[in-house]
Amino acid sequence: QVQLVESGGGLVQAGGSLRLSCAASGRTFSLYCMGWFRQAPGKEREFVAAINWSGGITRYADSVKGRFTISRDNAENTVYLQMNSLKPEDTAVYYCAAERTFDIVTPARLYDFWGPGTQVTVSS
Repeated sequence: QVQLVESGGGLVQAGGSLRLSCAASGRTFSLYCMGWFRQAPGKEREFVAAINWSGGITRYADSVKGRFTISRDNAENTVYLQMNSLKPEDTAVYYCAAERTFDIVTPARLYDFWGPGTQVTVSS
């Protein structure tokens, strides 16, 4: 079992940057694949980025490639999402998720643990 809490969301102008953090409880954080997802009003939750247990493998949605970077610090039980060149279409609630596996996971339905989310709003 792992509990997740996101932070770092807020209001930013288009072209700006934000860094989201997700703090995880427990002593087995390094056994989890971690993912970031987002959900805009009226839309389904969509995959943003994922990172495997060691941080050696990452995956990104096409819409954020080259702008967002996922990373993790296993000593601090934290995963990050650095978001640069933000666009109004990036506006959403961003969720952190965890799945206990050595593989890298992208479908939301395969993640067992979720944080409550943090709002990101990008103004034009």
